Amino acid sequence: MQRPIPKFPVSVVGSWPRPRWLLEATKKRAADLAELRDQATLLAIKQQEDAGVDVLSDGEQRRDNFYSFLTEKLDGVQLMTMADLLDFVEDKAAFEGLLQALDVPAWAIKNPTITGRMRRREPLAVREAEFLRAHTTRACKVALPGPYLLSRSMWVQKLSAQAYPTRAALCDDVVQILRDELRELAALGVEIVQFDEPVLTELVFAGKAATRTFMCAALAAAADPAAELELAVELINRVVADIPGTRTAVHVCRGNWSRQEEVLLSGTYEPLLPYLARMQVDQFVLEYATPRAGPEALLTQLPKTCSVGFGAVNPRTDPDEDPVAVAERVGRLAELLGRERIWLNPDCGFGTFAERPVATAAVAEAKCRTLAAAAARLRG
Repeated sequence: MQRPIPKFPVSVVGSWPRPRWLLEATKKRAADLAELRDQATLLAIKQQEDAGVDVLSDGEQRRDNFYSFLTEKLDGVQLMTMADLLDFVEDKAAFEGLLQALDVPAWAIKNPTITGRMRRREPLAVREAEFLRAHTTRACKVALPGPYLLSRSMWVQKLSAQAYPTRAALCDDVVQILRDELRELAALGVEIVQFDEPVLTELVFAGKAATRTFMCAALAAAADPAAELELAVELINRVVADIPGTRTAVHVCRGNWSRQEEVLLSGTYEPLLPYLARMQVDQFVLEYATPRAGPEALLTQLPKTCSVGFGAVNPRTDPDEDPVAVAERVGRLAELLGRERIWLNPDCGFGTFAERPVATAAVAEAKCRTLAAAAARLRG
């Protein structure tokens, strides 16, 4: 049974900073790791509830990052650091230079890479969702890596071609795995399932360089951004088709790996909006706390049937946002889109990469308190 969600609901995008003791235990593969992950998840739940979050995640405490965890769930996938992948990318020197320019530590960020035929060994997030729902009475969100992200980032020709001769050959298995997961999460009663597609912005903001970003070590993207965006629309629509019982969402940001704003992508959502509008999902979770995102009035171009998860606080900065100012800004957007269509959330996750989080748990809690205070003003 689905749980009630108030007007102007406060949610998180997905990840929550992991405790240091969990990171150490994960590194050592401690004997009691499963128990420690449960403890960390309970802590993340409590911190979100204390901060006034209405739609909780499990904080992704069992994940290294938002898509690398697949190596624990799927056959045929190997976790490789950016440093590992340097030996297999087409242009090693260019890729290494890119990591430096973007402030990306080659050791800290890991990529799930296809090395054999991909099969679901166990559910990706169903068991975690069961644990979350058993320990809170509030509505729940589960975030999954999106099909475009996976088709683009996992296929590295020198490593993957024996199992999948082309990247296109991988897409059918990606879609089927995500459909199976979505169906099971909907049956469980999860209120919203979000698909993360952070690399869509690279297609329109980075031009040809977008095919050579650290998020996509395979360099698998076609030279034509329009063709890639068409593929993204096709894949997400295939995943969500004819699966009722839960809200579906797509999350698109501009990078969340560094506190240095100048190395992150900049530009409005306008070039993406025609493609987003054709995605058959219920919500778009978008970044708007940074000036890099441009004016929110462009969101009137989205279908009226869709809600907007509005990024109203920046997870990469100190907690200095004013709840009154946040409420006023969201209120102006509500006048354009309708009050029932706006959710409040941070721009992105608070702990996207486990070993290099952009915030502490204290900062994350303070940011969510700001959102909750703003939501209370809007409801009042």
